[in-house]
Amino acid sequence: MLWLIGGIVLVAAVFGPSLWVKRVLQKYSKPADRYSGTGGQLARELLDRCGLQSVPVELTEAGDHYDPIAKCVRLSKEHLEGNSLTAITVAAHEVGHATQDRDKYPALRMRTAMVALAIPAQKMGAGMLMLAPVIALLTRTPIAGVFMLLGGFLSLGTGTLVHMLTLPMEMNASFARALPMLEQGEYLIEGDVPHARKILKACAWTYAAASLMSLLNIGRWWAVLRR
Repeated sequence: MLWLIGGIVLVAAVFGPSLWVKRVLQKYSKPADRYSGTGGQLARELLDRCGLQSVPVELTEAGDHYDPIAKCVRLSKEHLEGNSLTAITVAAHEVGHATQDRDKYPALRMRTAMVALAIPAQKMGAGMLMLAPVIALLTRTPIAGVFMLLGGFLSLGTGTLVHMLTLPMEMNASFARALPMLEQGEYLIEGDVPHARKILKACAWTYAAASLMSLLNIGRWWAVLRR
């Protein structure tokens, strides 16, 4: 019974934040015509006001994000062309990341560096995990276990570190940057500020779900390794 309860709690902890984020964003996507301007138009105006005229706003199918390498705000079609509270708020959140880059915000710079390292590290780790059984057969020494340990850390641990760095960066973009821009510019309809806060919290906690999933994968891998 305790295992069952623990499993339910674990599943809720891992998948709950993701489902909550999706629900919040969908809830405030209606009415679709709440604002006269689109998310893309607001992003452009905020970027210009922040002295970031050279930063373009582009359509993406890869999810809303700011690209610190290309120096570009990218929004999904529903947020770039949409007029809902969600579209407006998400656009402001991504501009928040652009201002972090402008200000050389440490967490953004660390995450950008980690992402650049994570992809080759994960590939190297996957290769080490594939070679470990072969090394074990050929050498019959503990080095195979060390190889598996390092491979697991590189393939799973680097992604978890990226997600952990991301959460404080997202909170800063939401509440220290996007929300003040929306309030000071009086872009929100009266009464929408509390709802915008919920959306910004959802934007920030998107990565909390990813972090929990990464930790779960590490736990599963460690359990297999100990058998």
